[in-house]
Amino acid sequence: MSAVSSSYISNIVRIRQDTHHAFPFRLRLPPSLVGASGIRRRRRRATSESQSKTRLGVGVRVRATGKLATGTLNWDSWKPDQGSKAPSLSDIFWPSAGAFAAMAVLGKMDQMLAKKGVAMTIAPLGAVCAVLFATPSTPGARKYNMFMAQMGCAAIGVLAFSFFGPGWLARSTALSASLAFMIYTRSVHPPAASLPLLFIDGPKFHHLKFWYALFPGVAGCLVLCLIQEVVCYLKDNVKF
Repeated sequence: MSAVSSSYISNIVRIRQDTHHAFPFRLRLPPSLVGASGIRRRRRRATSESQSKTRLGVGVRVRATGKLATGTLNWDSWKPDQGSKAPSLSDIFWPSAGAFAAMAVLGKMDQMLAKKGVAMTIAPLGAVCAVLFATPSTPGARKYNMFMAQMGCAAIGVLAFSFFGPGWLARSTALSASLAFMIYTRSVHPPAASLPLLFIDGPKFHHLKFWYALFPGVAGCLVLCLIQEVVCYLKDNVKF
């Protein structure tokens, strides 16, 4: 009995020793594989962390840049153009003299047309003077833009008054239609947008009907174009 017990115990001890020596070898991977996989895992972890930091940094920079750009644009709109130099005395004098001459000529024409009850010194022509004399190179100062917009917007004002009569509906319809007309015909000329309102609210123009498309707006613009040529010549050749 004792012999059997000692044999049984010795077998258990031998099995445990074999299991102790064999178990690590079954679970342990070769060092080369362990090193390669660990390096790959560390590289993937480092790459993902760097990408996350990069995305975070780019997002912060984009938001900061957007805020900075927005702030700069908002503030710049309240400042004079920094890229342009200060105008000379002649650049100020000749447009101002041209505006004086234009109103003087139109005023003289008013005296000649007083018996017919028509005035040439209408407010839109003052705005046309500013565009032609002060900013002659802008799209609004193009001859096509000016005459197309003057005629079209004036005719729209007559139509709106004919359909709706005086009031807010005629003014709103005429102004929106005038903007659509100028955009469609590529003839944006800001002063022309006031012609429909002037006709609707000015009883002295109602008797002109569709003649209002040519007079006094287009007729006045012809006079202003002639004066503009003189002003531009003087600005380019007589400087002080």
